Amino acid sequence: MRLLLIVNASASSVTPRGRVVIQKALGADHDVTTAETSRRGHAARLAQGAAVDGLDAVVVLGGDGTLNEAANGLAGTQTALGVLPGGSTNVFARTIGASVDPIEATGQLLAAMTRGSRRRIGLGQVNGRYFLFHVGMGFDAAVVDQVERRADLKRYIGHSLFVYAAVVTWLRHYDHRQPRLTVQLDQEAEGIPSYLAICLNTNPYTFLGPRRLNLAPDATLDGPLTLVNFRTLRFGNVAGVVMSALGSGRWARNHPRIDYRRDVHALVVSARDQPFPYQVDGDFVGDADRLELRYEPATLEVFMP
Repeated sequence: MRLLLIVNASASSVTPRGRVVIQKALGADHDVTTAETSRRGHAARLAQGAAVDGLDAVVVLGGDGTLNEAANGLAGTQTALGVLPGGSTNVFARTIGASVDPIEATGQLLAAMTRGSRRRIGLGQVNGRYFLFHVGMGFDAAVVDQVERRADLKRYIGHSLFVYAAVVTWLRHYDHRQPRLTVQLDQEAEGIPSYLAICLNTNPYTFLGPRRLNLAPDATLDGPLTLVNFRTLRFGNVAGVVMSALGSGRWARNHPRIDYRRDVHALVVSARDQPFPYQVDGDFVGDADRLELRYEPATLEVFMP
């Protein structure tokens, strides 16, 4: 196969030695070209160019942000995506069953290529940008913003930084006294006030160390989106959802202050009094007044471990 290996050298788990080992392993049986990302959006352009040139696959060694960019470059093409974990959390790689170790994951990917184990999955789309696993709007995105402001610590303290950022954001950086968003599902006349809305293309929402955070157990790569809409940010309720998500996640589906919807094909999220923050696949994007989200079936070819 003709492959493009995209490397984000600044990602948390990418090391010079590991990169060399992975390049040699992929190059033993395949024609591999390597490119390093240098700026935001670069991976998308590299992946799009590979698809235009008719390459068989683009392999990404990086975090979820780099992977999201590559997926956007490949969506709607026949060029497949190969996933190697290089970030601190690697939500999508772990969701499809890849090892957390990049070198072990390379062995899995090579085996999948030999078997022809590839699958065409659906993606979510928000204002023209595809997402692999979720979009967070409101409080969730404000937490991601605080994490990215401390990106230099991410490599060293990992998931503890997310817990710290969540507490600090709740106490200091987000107004949890009134809803910031209005969520309107396709074909529904009235919107729903919201403090935090998460639209998921798959489950889990994320990982805390080795533990899955099962916020939307019904979300799969084979069906439409799932929406988890928080109509409260009271600490006890949010803590209860997190504790439930560390298990089956069933509690959130039955909570009277959480609007849980499966099989969502389209929705619109609008600001109430001021723009709201949002993040895509763990990458903070900024503030928005209005977001249009929809499900796009059978959009991306992915090698499955």
